[in-house]
Amino acid sequence: MRRMLGEARRRPRLRFDGWIAGMGTASGTRLVVGHWPRSPFGPFSDVMLERPDGERLLLAPTRRTADFIGATYIFDTVRVVPVDVSLANDTWTVVAGPLELRFTVGRRGPLGLLLHAVPAALACRPAWATLTNGPARLLLAGVRTRGSARAGRREWYGAHDLRPIRTVSAVLNGDDLGPTAPVEPPVRFGFGSVPRKPAVTRVTTTVADR
Repeated sequence: MRRMLGEARRRPRLRFDGWIAGMGTASGTRLVVGHWPRSPFGPFSDVMLERPDGERLLLAPTRRTADFIGATYIFDTVRVVPVDVSLANDTWTVVAGPLELRFTVGRRGPLGLLLHAVPAALACRPAWATLTNGPARLLLAGVRTRGSARAGRREWYGAHDLRPIRTVSAVLNGDDLGPTAPVEPPVRFGFGSVPRKPAVTRVTTTVADR
């Protein structure tokens, strides 16, 4: 038993620092954008989509990032396409293969102000994500800040900030997905979903690789 615990502690940990934007649309398609200026793979962005019929699609910029994300989460289809994310004031623009997405964010609410006040050095620690898992489940239905992923991996999400998404404009394969809507039902890529109310979360994600 001690040997097994020691091996678990020595598992390499990978850190991804950036933003996760989760939103629903009137068409029923839900989208999750990951924007990672700092990661083990260098700066990159990716998009996860779940269609109304339950199909889960990953759009990733390289085969390496697609293989890693596809091994960690569950998708029906994985596509390697250019993924470009640009920010101008409170507007995000995302172009990822067949997807053209633009959304705007609003001012922090009470929870965002609380998270923003937590020192970054504390918020990025897995121990902090473990401590906040219970409150996150109570305050944000479907959200988990720690859990088990595929390939024997474990994950911790340390949130630093939270801002609401106000407007969404999304076109997928030429079809307008409609205006913003709650993330309902929750997305099913991994052990937890994003907040039901569309939002952008500033986050440090730690992955314990096998």
